[in-house]
Amino acid sequence: MRSHPSRGVFLAVIALILALALPTWQPVPAAAFQSVTATLLPDPYATPLPTPRPVPIPAWRPALYPVPWALTVNDHFYFTRPIAADEVNWPLDAYRYTGTNFSEDLPHTGVDIVASPGTPVLAAESGQVIWAGWGLFRLTPGDTTDPYGQAVVIAHNFGYLNQPLFTVYAHLSAVDVVRGQEVEIGEMIGKVGRTGLATADHLHFEVRWGLNDFYASLNPELWLVPPEGWGVLAGRVMTTWGDPVFNQRVKVTNLDTRQSWWAQTYSTFKNINRDPYFQENFVLSDLPAGNYEISLPYVGRDIKTRIRIEPGAIAFFTFYGFRGFNAQEEPPFIPTTLPIYQASPTP
Repeated sequence: MRSHPSRGVFLAVIALILALALPTWQPVPAAAFQSVTATLLPDPYATPLPTPRPVPIPAWRPALYPVPWALTVNDHFYFTRPIAADEVNWPLDAYRYTGTNFSEDLPHTGVDIVASPGTPVLAAESGQVIWAGWGLFRLTPGDTTDPYGQAVVIAHNFGYLNQPLFTVYAHLSAVDVVRGQEVEIGEMIGKVGRTGLATADHLHFEVRWGLNDFYASLNPELWLVPPEGWGVLAGRVMTTWGDPVFNQRVKVTNLDTRQSWWAQTYSTFKNINRDPYFQENFVLSDLPAGNYEISLPYVGRDIKTRIRIEPGAIAFFTFYGFRGFNAQEEPPFIPTTLPIYQASPTP
C-alpha cells in the first residue's frame, strides 16, 4: 500500500522539530545533584586559562551593605568583597561559577576578579587561616606546581545550616598571613598575582560549605554582599519537562536605563553544588534595583518576562521551556530551627 503524500510531509516536519528541540533536553541523573567529595580528579587547570580581559570601571558605585546582610531567612550575603572598592571587585563575566573552560569534569569552582598585580586581597570575613602558601589543590605544602598557585583558605567562625563555611583566595603573588592566624574582616591577607596555572593577574575566589574541599564549593555570587541599592538575580532554567538547560544564554535588560547584561546558565552540575535553598542554575549579581526584562532565546523563540530587582535582595525566576517563565514562583523552603548565621562552637 502506498503512503499518502501529505502523511509523509507531516512526519518529516515532526522529525525536523524533534531534531531541533532535542539537543536542549538534557536529563541529569539524581546523583549529579549531590555534593561530590570523592577522590580528587586530575588537576583542575590541565591547560592554561584564556587571558581574562579587564572590564571597565564605572564612574561610581555605591558602598556595600554591611555584612552579614539577609532580608529573609533564606538570604546569606555573609561576605564582603575581597578586593577594595577602588578596584574592580566584581566577578568577570567569562569566568563565572561552573564554567567549563578547562573540561566538562572540572568546572570553575569560584569566580575570577580582575585586578592590577599587587592589589591587596582582603579577608571577606573574620576567621582562622587554615592554609597559606603553595599546594592547596593537592594539599601538598610547598608544591610550586600546584594549579591554585599561592593561596589562602579561611575557616570562618560562623556557618550556614549548621555547616562550616570557608573562603579561598588563589593565584596570589604574595601571602601575608600564616596558618593558624586569626584575621578580621577587611584585613590584608595577600596580593593579587598570577601564580599557578593563570595567564593574567586576577583573584580566584571560592566559597566552600561543609568541608574545605575542592568539591564543596557554592556560587560566590549568592554570598558576596551587593552594593547598597543593588540586588541579585537567580533562576532555574529548565526544559518543558523540568530538566536543566545548560549553557543557555540569557539577556537581562534594565527597563529604565536600557542597559543590558548577557549571562549563561550553568555549564554542568558535575562536581559542583547548587545552593541548598535556591537550587539555581543561573545567577547574575550586582544589578541596580529596578524593573527588568529577561529574554531567553529557546528553540527558535525569544521568550520574555519582566521582574523587579529589589535593593539588597535576591530576585528569583523559573523557566519551563515552551511553558515560559514564572517570575513569582518561590524556591522550596528549607525549614530549620537553627540560627541562619551561627557561630561555630569553641573547640
